[in-house]
Amino acid sequence: MRVNHAGEICAQALYFGQMAMARSPEVYQTLEAAAEEETDHLAWTAQRLQELQSHRSYLNAFWYLQAYLIGLAAGLAGDRWSLGFIEETEQQVTHHLEGHLCRLPLADTKSRKIIAQMRIDEQRHGKTAAQAGARPLPKPIKLLMAAQAKVMTTLAFGYNYPTI
Repeated sequence: MRVNHAGEICAQALYFGQMAMARSPEVYQTLEAAAEEETDHLAWTAQRLQELQSHRSYLNAFWYLQAYLIGLAAGLAGDRWSLGFIEETEQQVTHHLEGHLCRLPLADTKSRKIIAQMRIDEQRHGKTAAQAGARPLPKPIKLLMAAQAKVMTTLAFGYNYPTI
């Protein structure tokens, strides 16, 4: 759940970075609506971490900063590229969430419900970006995004230090 929470930190930053550079009001509103739903995901994962007596990633400030800068860069590339970045991000996040659902114990119904709803929302964000005119990203950019996500998930997972 810590990885998902860190992912939601990144989602917030990405959307805010992209919103800062959006050229059209329609794209800005698309990003804003998705960012609002990501706020729900952030709250759900934070609450679930607390219930599991775990902690948030110690690197959340770093995740936010780097994701915000990536969002700015995507936004600077133009609205269609920015939307393409959202579409690809949400496809990769959906894939991650599907894998997480496969690994979660069936008895952890609370976490499973959260992840399942997040997956539905992320799929919708990607489809909305595509319908709004997303430009498909080149394969090297997609691979770079996947590599960066792997670093984030690995470091965010970390070690579940006991609460003292």
